[in-house]
Amino acid sequence: MNVDEHILDDARRLEAADTLNLLPNTASAARQVRESWRLAQEAGVGSLAADGRPRAVVVVGVGASALAGDVLDAVAGQAAPVPVIAHHRHGLPGWAGVADVVLAVSVSGTSAETLSAVEEAHRRGCRLAVVGPAESPLSHLAELARAPFVALPDARPAYTGLWSLAVPLLAAAAALGVHREGEAAIEAAAVRLEAMATRCRPTSESFVNPAKTLALELAGALPLWWGTTRLTEVAATRAAGVLAVSAGYPALVGALPHPAEDQVALFSGAFGSGNGGAAPDGGEGGDADDLADFFRDRVDDEAVVRLRLILLRDPAGEHPEIARAAERAVVLAGEHGVGVTELRAEGTAPLERLASLIGLIDFAGSYVGLALGVDPGAALRLREIGTPR
Repeated sequence: MNVDEHILDDARRLEAADTLNLLPNTASAARQVRESWRLAQEAGVGSLAADGRPRAVVVVGVGASALAGDVLDAVAGQAAPVPVIAHHRHGLPGWAGVADVVLAVSVSGTSAETLSAVEEAHRRGCRLAVVGPAESPLSHLAELARAPFVALPDARPAYTGLWSLAVPLLAAAAALGVHREGEAAIEAAAVRLEAMATRCRPTSESFVNPAKTLALELAGALPLWWGTTRLTEVAATRAAGVLAVSAGYPALVGALPHPAEDQVALFSGAFGSGNGGAAPDGGEGGDADDLADFFRDRVDDEAVVRLRLILLRDPAGEHPEIARAAERAVVLAGEHGVGVTELRAEGTAPLERLASLIGLIDFAGSYVGLALGVDPGAALRLREIGTPR
């Protein structure tokens, strides 16, 4: 695997290689947050609260839009007074009806699953709000249903517009009383994203740029992203998606305690230390030891990719048992020669803490692709052969 570390400290080469302007689009995150909050208010999402608090909130979205619902779920958290339920299929759950609110989001405005859910919500009399492109099939359905419609502000690669998709959902949920984070929390998240964009800018050298440092730790490794809370689990999912679409790069996603309790076995496997030790039954290793030796003898071979644990911590929201499990995981990884990177969420409110992680992850994903010489449009074109949903 050829990693061009020098390109990361050459702003001109970065600009020339970034043919889809992924870095500038990533740097626009703070503007997206503020603009989308304003657009949601102007679209009238507050009118959803006219009939009081709903029985449940169903968030409809697939593909690039699905994570927006996960952001709402993570921010609302377990303190939410009503269930927030993500729905990624055609239609709606059988129980959804007039007592519920449906929030539908589609970056393309043409997703068959989302369109069918909006039609079903209108037929059943659910309260409804929609996020998508103007002059799209989705916008026309929203108009027929007389539902608040938040138009996406401009065209950009689908995955770089997460905040344009998620913030209107947060605005609707705030109006409904589903979570307590209002405009002050939105502004705090925007400020946090601005600060991250400054720290991670292309002209900032690798030794002081956290995104470039993270990119160099990731490149050449098989990342295993573990979250310690629902919020950091969403950030881990985002990380794997960003690496896939911006760098064509694979990653594994987990969370403590589950499925990390299964994935920890990877530490002693072919992508970990390869140190198989004794066979599981306590006898001679036999073939297992031979296989371990095969991988140990090839540590310096470019074809061997080593596991790296990326532990996403959120001390403000971690259960004490999970915090202890995270500490044990770091020790266990070290014992098996697996590299560890710990990233901690920063900020007070959940949205700000999530933004601190996603802001860093989004920049790092682009830098990985650029360091590997990946055409930034190739994965996106492949991904969007159908639609970005």
